[in-house]
Amino acid sequence: MKINNKIDLIQDYMNELLPNVGCELFYSKDYELVIAVMLSAQTTDKSVNNVTTKLFKDYKTLESLQKASIETIESYLKPLGLYKNKARYLKEIVDVLINKFSSTVPSDKKLLMELPGVGNKTAGVIRAEIFKIPDFPVDTHIKRISSLLKLSNETDPTKIENDLKRTFPKSNWIKLHHQFIHFGRYYCKAINPFCKNCKLREICCKN
Repeated sequence: MKINNKIDLIQDYMNELLPNVGCELFYSKDYELVIAVMLSAQTTDKSVNNVTTKLFKDYKTLESLQKASIETIESYLKPLGLYKNKARYLKEIVDVLINKFSSTVPSDKKLLMELPGVGNKTAGVIRAEIFKIPDFPVDTHIKRISSLLKLSNETDPTKIENDLKRTFPKSNWIKLHHQFIHFGRYYCKAINPFCKNCKLREICCKN
């Protein structure tokens, strides 16, 4: 199949299957998303939402989070993996946002990556979700889908991201980022994927 036909097939199927998907993390303030995305490492969005719903209800401002003890934060985050490290990152993120960025989440990727626990992927998610800046951050779902659909031969997420950005129109990056995640999470699952009726079977390396 020609590359243009392949890309059109992928985009058309994603739009048919997942026309209106977006971020599944709960947040009402910009800094809450930063914290939620950081917490989502190696755990599910559902688990993060269960934790942050309680945390952000009890601590409604950056200042209140800054005053909370690390032990208190750990007690909220305990259901999550690596909760001790994440509690430390959370406290440090709050301190940096307050003291360096005047309690405002920056849109610049390099500045975002100065926040503890925020790497390239997390920064990309924040930029795309809050500021609508085109980006294509790669998580485990996108990494797997990209390999299955032969969109990238790379294993490093940043290199996969670069391949995807070269492949798809910039105007579609944010939407496809969400679509690929949902496709991997609910359809092309790592275990027991729904292959039978998938319209991408002909270009999937499993076929």
